[in-house]
Amino acid sequence: MEKSSIKWNRILLKIGGESLSDKKDSPFSSASLNFIAEELVEIVNLGVKVGVIIGGGNILRGKTLSQKGIERTTTDYMGMLGTIINALALQSMLEKKGIITRLQTAIEVKQVAEPYIRRRALRHLEKGRLLLFAGGTGNPYFTTDTAAALRALEIGAGVILKATKVDGVYSNDPLQDVKAKKFDKISYEEILRRKLKVMDATAISLCMENNLPIIVFNFRKKGNIKKIILGEKIGTRIGE
Repeated sequence: MEKSSIKWNRILLKIGGESLSDKKDSPFSSASLNFIAEELVEIVNLGVKVGVIIGGGNILRGKTLSQKGIERTTTDYMGMLGTIINALALQSMLEKKGIITRLQTAIEVKQVAEPYIRRRALRHLEKGRLLLFAGGTGNPYFTTDTAAALRALEIGAGVILKATKVDGVYSNDPLQDVKAKKFDKISYEEILRRKLKVMDATAISLCMENNLPIIVFNFRKKGNIKKIILGEKIGTRIGE
């Protein structure tokens, strides 16, 4: 594969925690973990520099717990710990496939991961290592979407790939509204004006201020990440 055919040489992939689940009682599915790892192996082998952020929704959701009487700041920290568990699971699967990885966390857990240090992260990418970022931003009241926007900017990613279970951004939830319209391209302002639930407003605003494009795509279709990397129009592009 010629390097000139690659559109995006450095990316940040944002995956929801539910992507790791088998939709049953277990928060993890070996088939799902294997699928995600295989998709990442393909693009790492192209020479693309990859950062990954995984949510924690398969383990717990902070907002749901806060509604049960647990203080919001506490539930947010619990969610951050959930993202570390998910990153460890994916790291194990990737390394079984021969991909050298590093896990960095915004909350220090020195026995299992490095603390997030931007210069160290950049050095890992230069050496061709896949980077897993966990622990969100390290602060309550910020989502992993915002963490994805922040880390993407810090590592100089050319694009955020937002993995979803639908094939782009729609005017309404396509799983509930058969008349929902799909956008091939949409501006940051339109996302915010319509209050479309793609990423939270803080993440969208951060990308808009720094002109960082976002591509929303169906992660369940095999080969979609590679197609995007090679310039094929998949999903919906947010931004200029």
